[in-house]
Amino acid sequence: MDNALLDALRRHEAEFIALRQDLHRHPELGFQEHRTAGIVAGRLRDWGFEVTTGLAGTGIVGTLRGRRPGQGAIALRADMDALPIHEATGLPYASERDGMMHACGHDGHTAMLLAAARHLAENPDFGGTLHVIFQPAEENLGGGRAMVEQGLFDRFPCDAVFGLHNEPGLPVGHFATRAGPMLAAMDSWAVEFRGTGGHGAMPHRATDPTLAQAQFLLTLQAAIGRNIPALEAAVISAGYISAGTPAAPNVIPASVVLGGTARTFRSEVRDILERRLRELAEAAALAQGCTATIRFEAEYPVLVNSAAEAARAADAAAALAGEAAVRREAAPITAAEDFAYMLQRRPGAFMMTGNGTSPDGVLRPVHTPLYDFNDAALIHGAAYWVTLARRELA
Repeated sequence: MDNALLDALRRHEAEFIALRQDLHRHPELGFQEHRTAGIVAGRLRDWGFEVTTGLAGTGIVGTLRGRRPGQGAIALRADMDALPIHEATGLPYASERDGMMHACGHDGHTAMLLAAARHLAENPDFGGTLHVIFQPAEENLGGGRAMVEQGLFDRFPCDAVFGLHNEPGLPVGHFATRAGPMLAAMDSWAVEFRGTGGHGAMPHRATDPTLAQAQFLLTLQAAIGRNIPALEAAVISAGYISAGTPAAPNVIPASVVLGGTARTFRSEVRDILERRLRELAEAAALAQGCTATIRFEAEYPVLVNSAAEAARAADAAAALAGEAAVRREAAPITAAEDFAYMLQRRPGAFMMTGNGTSPDGVLRPVHTPLYDFNDAALIHGAAYWVTLARRELA
């Protein structure tokens, strides 16, 4: 374990915890991270980075050259955006923006990479070039894709790119990755069921789309167990349902809209899910005398770690934390990440770092109103970034 590096980073730990909590207090949604981007750019400039702003609107790239000779270049990436969730943690630094919160730990990811950037700027004992990428709009909006399409790797060439994400339940100071597919592809879907609607007291005079919606949603889950091979991974979930109004509970609505996401690792499985979703929606609509309008769209691709870079990332984590704290063949995760777009253009690897559990011992998953990034994990993520950069640019 590299205690010397951890001790060196701990000299500024309180500063970066305060920064993380400030970002948590002021969350910003995708492509709106103006305050966050301003803080990031200002800090990087203060530490001597060359700073480029405006990629994908609010994206930031900082560039630092080591004092040793070398022609290599790598990029380290963190995401900055929050989610449209109302926070329920009751923390002293809870979100001050109604309906927004850092429910996935991007405030922590930003702070970890900034802490590493400061240390490397003060100790540039590496050769070649380091790029630190602060990406907007990871949550469903494709900020990573936008940065790539706007010439990220043409303007900032690199030999490899690396990402890092916290994982609740994995102990603090532990790490997990794998070669090959690590995170799933994500597709979005939406269905609108339309009927005539009617009076709640006379449903026999109406065509009721709420029944079609209910039947569809229940049978949709059967597609996983009965249409997808048992050894394949697939998830399909509804994220919203909208119909009627509380002001008129005696009205059967004429329309019900619902939608969600589908997660798969192979295109053949995705095709099965899309086909069954369409068939089940149309059948449910027909059974109730309604119609169905269906949308199924590809969003993020499968995140695939290149084998060599995944091995080197795991080696860096083991050099920092010890081999026992590194899971080199972690199970794939059915969540999605638009870091996948960067890995389509450059070899690299995505790493999970432990976020532990809440102080009461309860696991608080990401994307929930009670989640909070664990500040005890910040120093370990920063140390991983420093270790990886030094090893890649030795």
